[in-house]
Amino acid sequence: MKAIRLFLVQLLFAFPFTTFSQTTPVQDASIPKDAQVDVTITDFKNVPLPHEIMMFRSKKYDKEYSALTDDNGKFSTRLPAGDVYNIFILGFKDSASIDSLVIPGLQGKQYYKNPFVVTYQFQPSKSFVLENCNFDNGKATLQESAFAVLDELVAYMKRKEDDRIELGGHTDNVGSPASNIKLSADRANTVKAYLVASGIDETRIVTKGYGSSKPISDNKTADGRAENRRTEVTILENK
Repeated sequence: MKAIRLFLVQLLFAFPFTTFSQTTPVQDASIPKDAQVDVTITDFKNVPLPHEIMMFRSKKYDKEYSALTDDNGKFSTRLPAGDVYNIFILGFKDSASIDSLVIPGLQGKQYYKNPFVVTYQFQPSKSFVLENCNFDNGKATLQESAFAVLDELVAYMKRKEDDRIELGGHTDNVGSPASNIKLSADRANTVKAYLVASGIDETRIVTKGYGSSKPISDNKTADGRAENRRTEVTILENK
């Protein structure tokens, strides 16, 4: 679930002498033709969410503008006037469209005195699967195809610098329960080693091998077994 509130602001006319305290007129070109946008992102308990990325995509030019919330869940940015912006919240490898913001165009010496205010509430996902984090058959050796998603996880961990995670290894039901527990734990530790080698503090990562104990699909089919072989990231509560 999610909730968003958009507040429009007052449109005023600029008076160069008053605004700039000058004795000569200010050219129209010096008056900003954009608008300040103040953003606050919290969870449903109004707890600020730091290091969240919100993106504004221009409908007119298909240009994207994005910014990162600070420790108070806030940021300010400026967007060109005369456009409609689709708003997205960016997660790990995905984005969710949440609403749109209309910033009417400006004429002559018009300008926006007050900012547009965007307040967004949501609950970030607490777990996700590392898609294409593939290993050699029956081994804990990463395939080259896994590096892209692991690099994205590194970037995510660097952005979410306060997050601690569990890396959970999972297998299908082929083989003995004991061997699957060991294999899944080894694979989780391999992913941890990749993150640590990429600069992530090892104290932020715990690992666990679940073997075949938590299937998400039917082990009777090849596709189902492939889905069950996975590495899952769970965001842990901060101590």
